[in-house]
Amino acid sequence: MEIVLHVDGKNYQKFRDAIFRDENVSRASIVFKEAKIYGGSEGYYCYIFGSDHQCKKALEISKDLAKKLDSKKEKEFISKLKEEENKAAEAFGDTFG
Repeated sequence: MEIVLHVDGKNYQKFRDAIFRDENVSRASIVFKEAKIYGGSEGYYCYIFGSDHQCKKALEISKDLAKKLDSKKEKEFISKLKEEENKAAEAFGDTFG
């Protein structure tokens, strides 16, 4: 399962601490990106890829600190993120390939 949350700048550190403090959620793949770079408003996007339990727990933890993106924005962000990762992997392969 994968989810994307939007975190305001003022809640960023509190949210980050809460997510990484949880023993289960912290084991998921977690990526933070500035929202403005991806067409969002101020703050950060938090991409979480993990089990259903980890993602649901992250939503629980974040209920007062972050908001889940609507499905359209979520899909757009995930697509851009994966495109970046693929380009980085290709560049790495060209360097060492």
